[in-house]
Amino acid sequence: MTDGSPRQLVEELLNDGGGVLRLAPAFVARDLVPPGRRFGLPEDAYDLGERGYICERWLGSTTKADNRIGPADEGLSHIVDSTGRPRMTLRDAVAADPGAIMGAAYASAHPAGLGRLAKLLDYGDRIPFHIHPPQRFAELVGRRSKDEAYYFPAGVDMGAHPETFFGVHPWIVREGKYDVLLPYLVDWNSNLILRHSRAELQVPDEGFQVPSGVLHGPGTALTLELQEDSDVFAMFQALNAGRIIDKELLFHDVRAEDRGEHGERFPLNFVEWELNGDPFFYENNHLTPQPIDGSGGGQESWIFYNTAKYSGKKLVVPPGGRHTAVENGVYSLLVWSGSGRYCGHDVQGGDADRDELLISHDVATAPHTIENTGDTDLVVFTFFGPDVNDTPTIPRYPA
Repeated sequence: MTDGSPRQLVEELLNDGGGVLRLAPAFVARDLVPPGRRFGLPEDAYDLGERGYICERWLGSTTKADNRIGPADEGLSHIVDSTGRPRMTLRDAVAADPGAIMGAAYASAHPAGLGRLAKLLDYGDRIPFHIHPPQRFAELVGRRSKDEAYYFPAGVDMGAHPETFFGVHPWIVREGKYDVLLPYLVDWNSNLILRHSRAELQVPDEGFQVPSGVLHGPGTALTLELQEDSDVFAMFQALNAGRIIDKELLFHDVRAEDRGEHGERFPLNFVEWELNGDPFFYENNHLTPQPIDGSGGGQESWIFYNTAKYSGKKLVVPPGGRHTAVENGVYSLLVWSGSGRYCGHDVQGGDADRDELLISHDVATAPHTIENTGDTDLVVFTFFGPDVNDTPTIPRYPA
């Protein structure tokens, strides 16, 4: 029993789980784009009326969704006990006893917490062309920047538009024609701003990184995303999925005084032009799985890398196999497919009540076992926060 304090509850949950926390699914509604309906929910569960549609699932989340309307805890992961009863949010647990979850040294060096957010994105149409302000602008409104990266799981329907728009045509930057985008922001009546961007195909088992300050319009492939723990943005595309988006979203993270003085021109400051107009954008931001040598019984690959802000792996354990892992720090995970036992906990891909765990620092940094108890591959995605891992880098072009 606990004395009722959050810290004591964290201790109880960690003790009961052997240093592992089981997380309930955190589904998030969005009202801009229809859902892809690939989460396996009942058909009538996706439509939430004025809140929009269930289009995202946030994983190991300590970040609240910045939605216009919705529950106060939308986006936050909840820790459940052995009976499946929600006990507290992961955000409250980290705040109550960061050392127990993150390790004392890491928690001391990272007072903001876990510092990363993983998501599954399930959209039936393309997400509008938008941008995440770089840190120097995000901090003006008390927020953090939002670098992010994508991975497209194989074996899933890719949707109607499996391509993502990135950046702007190189000539815009080469000739300094930055105001070419301004009329679309002022008129706010079309999707023709996309004529100045380039689309890249979403290929299964591949992905992209998207630094803050890069314009992008993600396509319809079911997407695993890993990002900084922020929900900051500015929409640049007016017409999407057959309707005009509220122009207030262009100014979502713009101070009132900056909007008043500069109007639609101010969000153009968010654009890191050299990154957007990089003629080697694909080569410099394309992610393919990077195999990890010496895996302990399974096959591991880096799928999120090239940054110290977050990292992530894909683990495949064959039927009847056992994998022994030793990690550098706390991590969360999603069991994508297959069944097995992870640190002694039963897991099942496709079952939202049994597919998500957080492995505390003490367990993560000691040898721990993942067993495949089924007759198909056990596939697991793992997510790490800032400065936990040294990861491969993408060679820069031109060399």
